[in-house]
Amino acid sequence: MTRPLTIVHVSSFPFGLRPAFQHSVGVKLSNGLIRNGHLVLNFSDRDVARARSIFGSRRFGRRPANDALITFCNFHRPDVILLGHADVIAPETLARLRGVLPGVRIAQYNVDPLFEPDNIGRLTSKFGVVDASFVTTAGPAMRALRAGGNQVAFMANPMDASIERGRCDLVDALPHDLFYACGNPGRPLRHVCGRDWDMDDFVAMLGARLPGLRLLLGGVGGRPHLTGAAYQSALETAAIGLNISRRPDSYLYSSDRIAQMIGNGQVVMMERATGYGDIFGDDEMVFFTTLDELVDQASRLAADPARRRAIATAGRARYHALFNEQAVAADLLNILLHDADPDRIPGLPNA
Repeated sequence: MTRPLTIVHVSSFPFGLRPAFQHSVGVKLSNGLIRNGHLVLNFSDRDVARARSIFGSRRFGRRPANDALITFCNFHRPDVILLGHADVIAPETLARLRGVLPGVRIAQYNVDPLFEPDNIGRLTSKFGVVDASFVTTAGPAMRALRAGGNQVAFMANPMDASIERGRCDLVDALPHDLFYACGNPGRPLRHVCGRDWDMDDFVAMLGARLPGLRLLLGGVGGRPHLTGAAYQSALETAAIGLNISRRPDSYLYSSDRIAQMIGNGQVVMMERATGYGDIFGDDEMVFFTTLDELVDQASRLAADPARRRAIATAGRARYHALFNEQAVAADLLNILLHDADPDRIPGLPNA
């Protein structure tokens, strides 16, 4: 067991006037690290940058935010610095921190897709100054990042039962049959079942093919985005969660909505091409390959609450056992500090 550590976690946290998502991976990882016995000091790089600029601008506050992190770490002397999409922090700042904190271990995690060139650029910009990087994609795309000896490992989207508090799987009659939310419906197009879709058009098609289904939509079809407590409330009212990321062909990549849906007791429906069928059985998640299969499966689930509840309960239990916030946080530290197998993925035969 890892001894209690002091960890400075640099990410976007719900501190400022622009509060971050309460379901964020950063919040869950801090929770998991604390529950595993570590001292975690959260440093919200974007909020500090805004606060240190007279214009309230993240751009103009970058330099003072980097200086503030050095001062913060020099005061607290952490064993580990963990960075989650901390784009305000420059690689040079991390190099300076190594000079004042001999023996510090530095890791970064990234939950965006590896098929986005801009994201790859942000990730690789810190490869020379971090000891390990964690991404929510496995397979060839992840392994390609190891060129040159970089330590890169898969990290699942964590579920946290203190955040995902709903239990739709325990309720027969819910207000909605199917939940889907999307940040930008048409930018970029989503690749679903072999073709590209503007998701406004997709949900219109789905509504036409499933006229009896009560859809709960966020950010699509003219509906407002769901955030904060309103988002959590919505998750607690739908039987099925439709988990569609930008494309399904990056092994084990998923939006972090997978944890939010399954954690609240929804049956997760997603494309089989994602590879999640290697970890979860058909009695734990519902997979589809074609639009006809999606429509048929959604219709059957909505008409059979007992089957829907059984699948949702089994899926939630398995996801929580494999990928709860404490387990994900512990795996991260084991790879960073103890050279644990970076190819081990809980639930797969190599685990």
